[in-house]
Amino acid sequence: MRLSYETSGSCATRIDIEIESGVIVDAAFIDGCAGNTRAVAALVKGMPVAEAVRRLKGIACQGNTSCPDQLARALESAETN
Repeated sequence: MRLSYETSGSCATRIDIEIESGVIVDAAFIDGCAGNTRAVAALVKGMPVAEAVRRLKGIACQGNTSCPDQLARALESAETN
């Protein structure tokens, strides 16, 4: 499954994600802090969706969200679709 998630409240404006059998195959942030978003994307590759959500949900940066939190929200939306 491929998902393109429009973010809200973070530096990244979109996250493109590929998931197969409940595991994150790829994640790419559009905009945002390149070093941080590339690092987060690299760390979640091969991780089960539920584990990534557990680790990233609720992390705040600017206000009450962040690029990692937005990734968790995107992954949650993928689980409900």
